[in-house]
Amino acid sequence: MYFDYFGLKEAPFRITPNTEYWYAGGQRGEMLAALLYAIGQGEGIIKVVGEVGSGKTMLCRKLVGQLPDTIDSIYLGNPTLPPDDMLAAILADLGIDTPENGRQARLAQLNTSLLARHQTGRRVVVFVEEAQGIALDNLEFLRLLTNLETATDKLLQIVLFGQPELDAHLAEPSIRQLKDRITLSLNLSPLSESEVADYLRARLSVAGYRGPDLFSSALVTRMTRLSGGLSRRINVLADKTLLAAYAGQTHTLTPAHLDAAAGDAEMQPQRFRSGLGPPRWTWLAVGLAAGVGLLAFVAWMALTPPAAMPTARPTPAPVVAPADRVAEQARQAERWLAAAAPGTHVVQLAAVKDATQAAVVMGSLKTATPRPVRVLHVLSRGTPAWVILAGEFPDRNTAQAALDKLPAAPASQDLHRATPFLRTVGKLRSVVLPTG
Repeated sequence: MYFDYFGLKEAPFRITPNTEYWYAGGQRGEMLAALLYAIGQGEGIIKVVGEVGSGKTMLCRKLVGQLPDTIDSIYLGNPTLPPDDMLAAILADLGIDTPENGRQARLAQLNTSLLARHQTGRRVVVFVEEAQGIALDNLEFLRLLTNLETATDKLLQIVLFGQPELDAHLAEPSIRQLKDRITLSLNLSPLSESEVADYLRARLSVAGYRGPDLFSSALVTRMTRLSGGLSRRINVLADKTLLAAYAGQTHTLTPAHLDAAAGDAEMQPQRFRSGLGPPRWTWLAVGLAAGVGLLAFVAWMALTPPAAMPTARPTPAPVVAPADRVAEQARQAERWLAAAAPGTHVVQLAAVKDATQAAVVMGSLKTATPRPVRVLHVLSRGTPAWVILAGEFPDRNTAQAALDKLPAAPASQDLHRATPFLRTVGKLRSVVLPTG
């Protein structure tokens, strides 16, 4: 890729949230401090709303990583879970892998576990992502969980992360009691132009860049308009702009490179105040697509590069980067996870730090590996990871028989766990992270 070309040790603009790249500007630092204070108070429901790609997941992970040791965190990333499955997922995170049958019995289990933690000076916080996708009845059920308490303290606190549609749901009269329980409400606003410039510099610095500004003020202005100040869109545009410059073998980033990046990402510029837009630079968009195809070939894809420049302009074939393909496979696996029976067993082959490593592992699997092979984005021991799963077995004995036939995975510093082991759908549901 372009890392060595620009003096980088790694990709600075991945869309997978990595707290090493935490940016405290745009009031993110103040919001983090406010969230830590509110959780420290231990009362009420907390709500964080932001547009798609505004950095909610990054804020959530940074928050979890800075919680005091006396607070246990539970992560619910699947908004479609019904109340009984929510309870099972929460219980699983608390170490209760065999929930009782029936909601009341599970609530009693939860209350017992929370009381035991309270007696040792511990509290539990449940983080709920994609909360705008939770049915109103299920939101009301979450509110009822906050009724678990002692004479002086709440036993469970809930933090909701959602898109602006969450506010519309909370305006419904049927769940006004939940809205009244919200003690802190934060809104992740888009980054301003000056904050976008700082954001770009900060991420490049973390990735090892030590040279002059790569993105000029003119590029920052245009990128802010194209991205709407949303961090995920900024990352996509910045990555593709660097790739376009690399494909052209220049260290000077130009508006043409940014426009080519926007075209490749299918991002339309917002309407300028003057009513005029910049030229489209379609010839560079074609060149960028060809450059992306060549680099993807080296990494994972099996594409045949053209032997010579064609006389007629071809229509470039769509190129899917390895990380993007893994993310799409993870989204498909999430849909399977939501529908599969909780007792379904799978074999976890490996856990890696990022999607590109997951692509490499999946591409190296032998034909004897149980099928289907899936990948999921999860929270593994408090750290985001991509886990590779093999097979789909109705019970533990069948899964164990398949596991016994597998050799141990080779040791690697990028693997969280090198030896395959069994997991259940029910347990995985409690740790899955969103990929979109």
